[in-house]
Amino acid sequence: EVQLQASGGGLVQAGGSLRLSCALSGATFDHYVIGWFHQAPGKDREGVSCINLFDDATYYADSVEGRFTVSVNNAKNTVYLQMTSLKPEDTAAYYCAAIRPWTVPNPLRMNWYNPRAYDYWGQGTLVTVSS
Repeated sequence: EVQLQASGGGLVQAGGSLRLSCALSGATFDHYVIGWFHQAPGKDREGVSCINLFDDATYYADSVEGRFTVSVNNAKNTVYLQMTSLKPEDTAAYYCAAIRPWTVPNPLRMNWYNPRAYDYWGQGTLVTVSS
């Protein structure tokens, strides 16, 4: 059974940094796409970033480009989201999710930023950025 577990959220001042982790288990993830989403209270869940574990290509929403970095460890069982220069508007619950494998994953064709493209979800971890 594929499982994802997000962790690392917390309270940080504006301009600060946090690193979120998403632990992956229950499969070999070489052909998966792992996405990060955030959801602020009363708002829709939005794609933040994703990484294609087939070729380690990364993708970012415009709002976080240059501030957030997604990466994976060598064993490909943990995906990270390094968040820097945090802003109050980054305050949200953050979720990691996985798209079931394609032979050759293509995040653009998969619409990586759309929550409905994802098959597996972890629980959220809360990030609060104070001004």
